[in-house]
Amino acid sequence: MVISKYPTDMEAKKLIVEIGRRMYLKNFVAANDGNISCKVAEDMIWTTPTGVSKGFMSEDELVKMRTDGTVISQGARGPSSEVKMHLRIYNENPEVGGVCHAHPPISTSFAIAGLGLDKAIYPEALVNLGTVPCVHYEAPGSQGIPDSIAPYARDFNALLLANHGAVAWGKDAMEAWYRLESTEHYAMVIMYTGNIIGKANVLSCDQVNELIEIRNKLGITSGGVPACAARPTNTRDVLATNTPAAAEPMQAQSCGCASNQNQSDIDVKAITQAVLERLAGLGK
Repeated sequence: MVISKYPTDMEAKKLIVEIGRRMYLKNFVAANDGNISCKVAEDMIWTTPTGVSKGFMSEDELVKMRTDGTVISQGARGPSSEVKMHLRIYNENPEVGGVCHAHPPISTSFAIAGLGLDKAIYPEALVNLGTVPCVHYEAPGSQGIPDSIAPYARDFNALLLANHGAVAWGKDAMEAWYRLESTEHYAMVIMYTGNIIGKANVLSCDQVNELIEIRNKLGITSGGVPACAARPTNTRDVLATNTPAAAEPMQAQSCGCASNQNQSDIDVKAITQAVLERLAGLGK
């Protein structure tokens, strides 16, 4: 018996509806935003229809189509105009089995600012995603978007779309969804460390190389590598000043600990106050 590497039609439809529900509950989409697709054969996908909330889809609303754009079956609505982005990813990278596009708030904010996610500060993001470039702006639904992402479909796992949102892909639809989740989490970590705490220890090149080896062992050969630091700055414990282990400040100075970049010289109360003030400002 030959076992297909693709899900059945029924499995694919259930998966798309479930991912849409998660996407909506996590506030990755508003109203009818976003789209999801899942490959069920070498040249066949199921995808979400246009004009339907991803949190309230039913399986009979989904659209089946070929990767050349030919619609095989649909309900009352046809596919989203942005399905062209999905089709281009499938055609550029035959290993892809699922694509998810949404507007996660923090990732979309980075996209609006024209900033990619490329900080070597977070092992999970580096292993599962690598770097997430931000491609130039094209009008939603236009042919410009698939053209803009085509050069990245083989060598990366997710992209930010300037002034638009984020898209991720994987060997199946669930991996695509997890990578979209990871993209938003990565963006949140960069936002907090870069703009609220104001400090981040960049992983050294040796530490990054170790993570790349882990990534390769997991079979992830795409994603890119962010810039690394020449020396590690995260190799010492950071203790509160009132703990027993920190009771000898003169000894710490004599061994050079006080000058080490990893030794925290940030007032925790000041950080807390700054975060509260920043959050209060966002609420105005």
